[in-house]
Amino acid sequence: MENRYHSVRLDVSRCRGCTNCLKHCPTEAIRIRDGRAHIIDEKCIDCGECIRICSFHAKVAVVDPLESIKRFKYAIALPAPTLYGQFRGLKQPELVLEALKQVGFDDVFEVARGADVVTKAIRERMKKGDYPTPLISSACPAVVRLIQVRFPSLLPNVVDIRQPMEVAASMARREFCRKHGCAPEDVGCFFITPCPAKMTAIRRPIGQIKSEMDGAVSVMEMYGLLLPHIKKMQADPDFHLATRYGIAWASSNGEANAVCPEDSLSVDGIPNVIRVLEEVENNKLTDLKYLEGNACMGGCVGGPLTFENNYVAKNTIQTMAHALPPTHPDEDVPPSALNKYPIRNDRPFEPNDTLKLDDNIIVAMQKIQRIHELMEKLPGYDCGSCGSPTCETFAEDIVNGQCREMDCIHLMKAEIQRMAQEMVDLAQTKRE
Repeated sequence: MENRYHSVRLDVSRCRGCTNCLKHCPTEAIRIRDGRAHIIDEKCIDCGECIRICSFHAKVAVVDPLESIKRFKYAIALPAPTLYGQFRGLKQPELVLEALKQVGFDDVFEVARGADVVTKAIRERMKKGDYPTPLISSACPAVVRLIQVRFPSLLPNVVDIRQPMEVAASMARREFCRKHGCAPEDVGCFFITPCPAKMTAIRRPIGQIKSEMDGAVSVMEMYGLLLPHIKKMQADPDFHLATRYGIAWASSNGEANAVCPEDSLSVDGIPNVIRVLEEVENNKLTDLKYLEGNACMGGCVGGPLTFENNYVAKNTIQTMAHALPPTHPDEDVPPSALNKYPIRNDRPFEPNDTLKLDDNIIVAMQKIQRIHELMEKLPGYDCGSCGSPTCETFAEDIVNGQCREMDCIHLMKAEIQRMAQEMVDLAQTKRE
């Protein structure tokens, strides 16, 4: 079995067994058993929806502490452009970049610069015209994993170009080693992440054999450390900044506007992404060239590991981006960059066969038949009281031996009523 890693974890001591997470998980990866939630490892895509919805804070994201950068002789911070949006009224991204060096990093490299290179690479890819439409962004790992689980037929549509953070890490390490004359293994690249899905993508890469990143520290942790420095910081004019287009990748529609401003669609929020992917799968969006999907509302600025309100963060980033020169990545990124650094994936996107009932086709067909029989008996309320999100998943759980029919309170109620009636009938028979 594949060795899986998940940043999203369950804190059993805080779980109260409510069904909030059960109802909001987009891949039906959560069950309530013995009064506690359980996350099905194979189905989880680390989108963080359960973290947002859990009022008891029983779902947490495991990321690297800042101290982990000490594992390397040199450490480079790679901030997601979302980080800029955490500081209200921020005008100059250089202040954040310089502050990162003050808290322990030896160098800083914008992930937005990686986004600029990815933008140019995708545009060059689209110029060839030999691609399935719509081409689907691979930037959000939660969306890619969603496609692997629920929409495997759309995997050929996912662009085979690495995420901006991966491209940025390749660029950062190579530039740092050339400048300082050090070995690549002495340099650690750490992403400042707004979401747990990115952490999972580092530990268990999608489309890559090994991630270029060495770890990830949350935006939430870095915010409190950086704020005191930013307030008294002077901007360093020597920083090579990304374009306004690369920085705008932080919020929904930023990527689509940079890559394909016409005939593109940007969707944010997992439920909305699912609805659009269903339409794509049913060939209802054939005139669409490019689809940007974001698991979080508002894009990465709405990630569960951020501090600022996503609407405020989006406004801060837009204001900052508009103050930068209007240079497009097509002009800013030299053509040589597309060959200088690893841009393309080194392995294909594979479907996640968690929906397969059994490896044996005959056994699988028997289970399907049994599920249909159970569905005839179940009420179809999808109430979640059984500990499964829907009646259909409950039926699947029964045939897989994970629960019993009487775990359904409605079937149990009907059975109790039947038994009570039998007792009444029996008593009447004895009296007669």
